[in-house]
Amino acid sequence: MPLTRRQQAILDHLREQRYDHPPTLDELCAELGLKSRGSLHKQIQALVAAGLVEPMEGKQRGVRLTDAALTGEDELPMLGYIAAGYPIEALANPEPVQVPPLLRSERPCYVLQVKGDSMIEDGIFDGDWVVIEQRDHARNGEVVVALVDGEEATLKRIEQRPGEVVLHPANAAMEPLRYPPQRIAIQGVVVGQMRRY
Repeated sequence: MPLTRRQQAILDHLREQRYDHPPTLDELCAELGLKSRGSLHKQIQALVAAGLVEPMEGKQRGVRLTDAALTGEDELPMLGYIAAGYPIEALANPEPVQVPPLLRSERPCYVLQVKGDSMIEDGIFDGDWVVIEQRDHARNGEVVVALVDGEEATLKRIEQRPGEVVLHPANAAMEPLRYPPQRIAIQGVVVGQMRRY
């Protein structure tokens, strides 16, 4: 589940502070200006359930962030650009990109920025970021990152037939790309999309 505004504020506070020792609930209440220790405890328990805070056990009930919280689990690698037009090579130049949990799957994911207009009728525009679930198979009709001849990657809707793979653009002005199956390797499937206005 996504974090509430209060839970995110507590998480951000814990990430920003440089503690000599894990803070207690009383110390956190004072730092955050909260009056109810019980309310803070409920928020911390939600962060424990989300895997961002370690369970508070024993006499020293200090609040500790997990490794996932410290490394920014909401970041995914931005691996470069993907053509939504004619195939171009995807760049292997990882940079972290903030991605809300709702826009990705439980499996390993990465981000590519779209170049071109072949998927505009599916609402995927030049400059958009697509979140890709990394896998080597897809169902017919899914939008995939397809590697052609082991060299060039393209973003298309896939149709797999006996003896043929068809990569369909979502642009009436463009023709489908047809290949023998051995020339195509699926690199992942689109599970999310982001856009800056």
